[in-house]
Amino acid sequence: MVGKGACPRLILRMTEPKTFSIEERVLWGDVDAARIIFYGSYIRFFEIAETELFRAAGLSYGKVFDELDIWLPRVHLECDFRRVAQLDDLLEVSVYVDKIGKTSLRLNFEVRRKGSDGAVEEGLIATAHFVLVSVRRDTLEPIPVPNELHRAFAPYTSS
Repeated sequence: MVGKGACPRLILRMTEPKTFSIEERVLWGDVDAARIIFYGSYIRFFEIAETELFRAAGLSYGKVFDELDIWLPRVHLECDFRRVAQLDDLLEVSVYVDKIGKTSLRLNFEVRRKGSDGAVEEGLIATAHFVLVSVRRDTLEPIPVPNELHRAFAPYTSS
C-alpha cells in the first residue's frame, strides 16, 4: 500500500517491465559439427524477438521507418553465453526495453531452454543487449527518439 503523499513515479520504477517472448528451435544451420549452437546464430534469435517486440508494441519496422522517417541502426551488441544450447533445443527468447535515452534505446535479451513438457528452465542459456540509435533516414544523423516509440514501449521499459 502506498502512503499518503507517496510519489507515484516511485511505484512505476519498482514494477518489472513487460517482456515479449518468442520460441525458436535450434536448427541444423545454427550449429557446428558438435551440434552445439554457433554463437553468431543467437543474433538471428535476437532479431526475431526484436522485430516481434516492435510489432507487439504496434510499431512494425515498416511503420517505424516509413511513418516516423527514421532508421534504428545497432551501434552496440553484447552477449554472454552461460550454458550450451544444442540442435533441436526449443529456446524461449525474451526481450524488453532496458531504457530509452535521448537518441538511443537499449534492448535486453534473455534466452532459456524449454523442456519437452513446455516448462521453461530456470537457468539462462544467454543474455544480451543491443543499443539502437534513432537517426534521420536522409543524413543518418542522430535525432531524439520519437515520442511514438516512448509511448509504444512504455509497458516494455524498465526505467
